[in-house]
Amino acid sequence: MIKNIPLSALIGLIITGVYFFVAIFAGFVAPYGMAEVVGDVWEPASAAHVLGTDNIGRDLLTRMIYGGQTTIFIATAGTILSFVTGSTLGFLAAVLGGWADQLLSRLVDLLMAIPSLILALVILAMVPVTVPVLILVMGLLDATRVFRLARSVAVDINVMEYVEAASLRGEGRLWVIFREILPNALSPLVAELGLRFIFMVLFISTLSFLGLGVQPPLADWGGIVKENKDGIIYGIGAALYPAIAIATLAISVNLVADWVLNRTTSLKGGRG
Repeated sequence: MIKNIPLSALIGLIITGVYFFVAIFAGFVAPYGMAEVVGDVWEPASAAHVLGTDNIGRDLLTRMIYGGQTTIFIATAGTILSFVTGSTLGFLAAVLGGWADQLLSRLVDLLMAIPSLILALVILAMVPVTVPVLILVMGLLDATRVFRLARSVAVDINVMEYVEAASLRGEGRLWVIFREILPNALSPLVAELGLRFIFMVLFISTLSFLGLGVQPPLADWGGIVKENKDGIIYGIGAALYPAIAIATLAISVNLVADWVLNRTTSLKGGRG
């Protein structure tokens, strides 16, 4: 099985797996408490503090581990929400057609006309910023992209002979969506899943850097960059570590997504 995986995809799988493993078992891997002050401000790397300390003396490696847990959790939850919402509405629009399709499509076009970051900042400026609120806002805003893809794929599948045969048999719309359209639309949706996850990681990191993302005492990579950005002026690289983590996670997931996309076959003429 591994022999059939390209080297680039294998590297992506390994790096992504390591990040998710550390995020899941952060409480066991982290050497200190998340908000525990263990030294002076911006101490250099040492045996006690592998990456040094941050702007108030907390162990930077510990902050990175817990920050990765928060970033990956929010990005994963937001991605799942966007795909469940976007694909369901996209399939419904394709199957229902007519005014329902036009209404949903124009609403999505309206939301997509406004940059997601600006719209998120406006919403988060008016409501209390909590983790569930962040997931909800990010997931629903990103669902517009998933809707466009799901609808586009479902429209092509909906005219296939086996879908028409199911309708003639008297099968309901939900049966057609989940038994006929969904299995044949999984390949492009799975390929898109990795790309949307990357967007979620960058989205939450950007929001936190701007001050409207994850709030203290919780840590995430974007927030850690913000907390330590002033150290760059003095030649202290504490802000670079989370930036490197964001970049390597995005690249590794993208390598896996590209591999999945290359393996994606064109739509079949039947369920096969």
